[in-house]
Amino acid sequence: MARTRTTKKLAQRIDLNYFKRPTPLKRAKFWLSLLLPLLAIAWIAWRGFTRDHRVYSNGRMSKAHAVLEKECAACHVQKAGAFSAKAVDSACLDCHDGPIHHAAQTPTAACATCHAEHRGRINIAAASNQACAECHADLKASGNSARFASHIRSFEDGHPQFAALQEGSRDPGTIKLNHAIHMKPIRRGPNGPNVQLECGNCHRATATDADLMYADPNYRAATVSYKETDEVLCLHCETLRTPRAVTGRELMAPVKFANACAGCHLLTFDKRFDDGVPHDKPEVIHAFLVKTFRGYIAAHPTEVRVQRDPGRDLTGRPLPPAVHTLTPAQWVAERTAEAEDLLWRKTCKQCHTLVPFAKTSRRKIESPVTQESDIGKLSGIPAELPYIAPANITLQWMPHAKFDHGTHEGFTCVSCHAKALTSTETSDILLPGIETCETCHAPGQEHSESRCFECHTYHDWSKRKEVTPKFTLPALRTGSG
Repeated sequence: MARTRTTKKLAQRIDLNYFKRPTPLKRAKFWLSLLLPLLAIAWIAWRGFTRDHRVYSNGRMSKAHAVLEKECAACHVQKAGAFSAKAVDSACLDCHDGPIHHAAQTPTAACATCHAEHRGRINIAAASNQACAECHADLKASGNSARFASHIRSFEDGHPQFAALQEGSRDPGTIKLNHAIHMKPIRRGPNGPNVQLECGNCHRATATDADLMYADPNYRAATVSYKETDEVLCLHCETLRTPRAVTGRELMAPVKFANACAGCHLLTFDKRFDDGVPHDKPEVIHAFLVKTFRGYIAAHPTEVRVQRDPGRDLTGRPLPPAVHTLTPAQWVAERTAEAEDLLWRKTCKQCHTLVPFAKTSRRKIESPVTQESDIGKLSGIPAELPYIAPANITLQWMPHAKFDHGTHEGFTCVSCHAKALTSTETSDILLPGIETCETCHAPGQEHSESRCFECHTYHDWSKRKEVTPKFTLPALRTGSG
């Protein structure tokens, strides 16, 4: 007879206390639920005992402040056993002197508004565009004195054309230079071969040595009487400058005649001499000519007999004698006048802006070129010498921005300064426009950084002050306060 299987009989075979029996999984869950809270409590207690408050931190600190990761109280105010959410400005100023951005700005942002911490090992100076746009998207200043564009949100949104290139801007320099001619094959000197100049032959970053291919060692060794203020324009006093140079390649050094020009532009003044006049002020040149011609006529006294040059005869004027004899002083005066006429009318005027016969007072000559104690006795200084206008070379075209040629050295100069190929006027400003910069600097991983901090500084570091040191190295290492 077949066995009968019922639900009741099957249920009787099930152990109703199975859940009470221990298993490896149950034992693991029990010990984890017991040990993990104990370990967490022990870990928090140990952090408190060692005064390491990183357990409360929102994240790792920036590279500059990594040493303060255990020193929460250094930046955050502690009240009733808890720390404030944001660092207070006074804590920042204990270590850093952050001068104001502009005296007219309203309102003044807190340090943490732009420099947010606990975001990992980042550059804390790299403020976000949103932080800059807090003010510059709708720029306001006390007394409505804002001098800059008022609606800038980012480099791509609202940034105007660079001020140096805006309509009506002209180069204030007075040195006459045709870039287009110099960018093509050009003759080196009156009788020299044709050469192809490179931008680097004349223009070099301040931290690099000059290219001396077209230099003259005599002019490089000579000292001059003119000052830096006669060559370059000073920056405006309100310029926001970076705290220090980054690579020394930010700006281009002013072009020096001795380094870049002297090899082609000779300052010869008379066929009797191979050397040229000093590259200096007119009164120094005048004294040099008088001294040189006096020395020559003393060594060649027979040349006081001067023959008439038929090539200089002018129609309609009486002919001078075929031969006439001069005194040494007269000979020196005539040769000096001829040489100066050549220099002021052609040689110097080719590059410099000269105001002829400026009514200037007789000045004492202080010429480090000749180092002669009696240089003032060589000749009476003419009261009417040409006045050479200051060169007015602009060193920094964008004083409210920072730029480093070193980070762009992989690109050819004409990639950015394409205007140099066609510029014929001194007044042309050859800077690249904003559209050139936007070719590389744009949002996205395939482009270079384009955030505001990349080109602009915030604090006016010219008003920087020294701070009193606060921390000691043992305190930072041990977290002992």
